[in-house]
Amino acid sequence: MSFSVATVNVNGLRAAAKKGFGAWLEECTADVVCLQEVRAEPDQLPDELREPAGWHAYHAPAAAKGRAGVSVLTRRRPAAVRVGFGAAEFDAAGRYLKVELAEPAVTVASLYLPSGEAGTERQDEKYRFMTAFGAHLADLHARAAEDGRHALVCGDWNIAHREADIRNWRANRTKAGFLPEEREWLSGVLGSWHDVVRELHPGAEGPYSWWSYRGRAFDNDAGWRIDYHVATPGLAKTALSAHVGRAPSYDTRWSDHAPVTVVYDL
Repeated sequence: MSFSVATVNVNGLRAAAKKGFGAWLEECTADVVCLQEVRAEPDQLPDELREPAGWHAYHAPAAAKGRAGVSVLTRRRPAAVRVGFGAAEFDAAGRYLKVELAEPAVTVASLYLPSGEAGTERQDEKYRFMTAFGAHLADLHARAAEDGRHALVCGDWNIAHREADIRNWRANRTKAGFLPEEREWLSGVLGSWHDVVRELHPGAEGPYSWWSYRGRAFDNDAGWRIDYHVATPGLAKTALSAHVGRAPSYDTRWSDHAPVTVVYDL
């Protein structure tokens, strides 16, 4: 069976809805949609965003108002839903939401990893998150193998892994998101997990999924590839295609990120 998953950082769901997110969702054919940086409590969302027609919607807002927040929309009701990954510091931070589907047998998670800022407490927080989350990923990988399930962690990982994942990599070597320690950590993750989009586009620059609103980054395609589908090996092998839904023009964007959709053959 064909099984497709889309992920996108909406940069504020209510703001994105005013710019075209709703129209995109109506046309979306994915079985699961992962959202990041929702930045709203469920009761602050209008009905069409909190419970979109045709979807089962699950939300994990951040305790800090107007910050972070992740959601997962599924066509079929999942067998289980979990907020957080067992780290006391981060479980109420609106950064991780996992659903377990019965058919197909896939666990899908929406991740919003902290962006950080080199040389500040924000970067220290990012490293603490990475350490705790790395342990969770190892456990998730092992449990999926034991249970005969697939697992997929989608979202804004806020790390460009390779030079091919960022247009202006030389100028960003000391910036959060492309620091050696961050990239090394992600390499460790990808020792057992698979970067699905990169494996489907092995020789490509990008495809980028985020462009700064500053200057002419979007027009010049000076982007970063930081939105990933990170899958267990068996699921990664079934991936048929990956597409980044880059807006046709700057003024038609409804987020500074673009949706990343992968079709799997299960």
